[in-house]
Amino acid sequence: MQFPNVEGRIDPVVNTDAARTIFGEQLAGTETEMQNARVLAGGGVEPSVDGSVVDWDVTLRDFDARLLADQPRDWEAAYKAVPADFTTEAANNATFDQVVGSFTTGGYSGASGTNIALVASTVNGAIVNPGETFSLNGYTGPRGTAQGYVNSGIILNGRADNAVGGGISQFATTLYNAAYFAGMTDVAHTPHSYYISRYPAGREATVYEGAIDLQFRNDSLHPVRIATSVGGGEVTVSLMGVKTVNVESVNGGRWAYTSPSPVSVSGASCVPSGGAQGFTTSDTRYIYDLAGNLLDSETQTTVYDPQPIVNCG
Repeated sequence: MQFPNVEGRIDPVVNTDAARTIFGEQLAGTETEMQNARVLAGGGVEPSVDGSVVDWDVTLRDFDARLLADQPRDWEAAYKAVPADFTTEAANNATFDQVVGSFTTGGYSGASGTNIALVASTVNGAIVNPGETFSLNGYTGPRGTAQGYVNSGIILNGRADNAVGGGISQFATTLYNAAYFAGMTDVAHTPHSYYISRYPAGREATVYEGAIDLQFRNDSLHPVRIATSVGGGEVTVSLMGVKTVNVESVNGGRWAYTSPSPVSVSGASCVPSGGAQGFTTSDTRYIYDLAGNLLDSETQTTVYDPQPIVNCG
């Protein structure tokens, strides 16, 4: 409460917001958190739980009179239900027979194909329930030699190199685009520093264990299952579920070109390169409902560094 002096008299003012904060700390343990149902990747359903929270509008009604007048100062808190957004019934009836979003990339080497096939097999069948965020690093865990990943080509500082797990970023790019066209919410993605021509400019992603992750959230009312396939020099990732949106990608072109600089590299592993210009580009995603009404649009700008001219010596 506050007690301002108004024209020579004390005029108490009740701070209801402050009271709500104080009561909220005391009543937090009496509330029940809502939990959505979850379709489990191994089969079955984790049931939903409806929540219950304090109804502050009702609980603090006439609060001034309880403090300043003669209304009782002891009263019961009022509660209201918080129904689950994704119920047990909806989870039991979930279907995964429609392609919500899909994408294919190719052009990888044999060793990279080994890593791509392994990560694709690991992720295949993963379920992303409504409201959940999928993390590629979190789902796969470590991706080292102990897990079967092999040494393969990567781009390091703009030039060819090798590392265990090379090729995982190609899978990440494929998954990112599948989620993109499924209308999933982008939570975290990091473009490559240098443009790789087999990927769509401004619409690709790299990952690095423990540091750079790919994450997307399913804000739809339906769960999706990640389906992967590898073969014929290509990897395909599809999100299967109930299709409710159509997605259009519009590239904004390229501008602000930057020129490569020469570097000298020694060692037998050096691969000479003529370099490539860097540039800035943008991509705009338009999301429509199935009737063609625009629901949302988002533009992302990506800056690619120039790839250096590599001289071996």
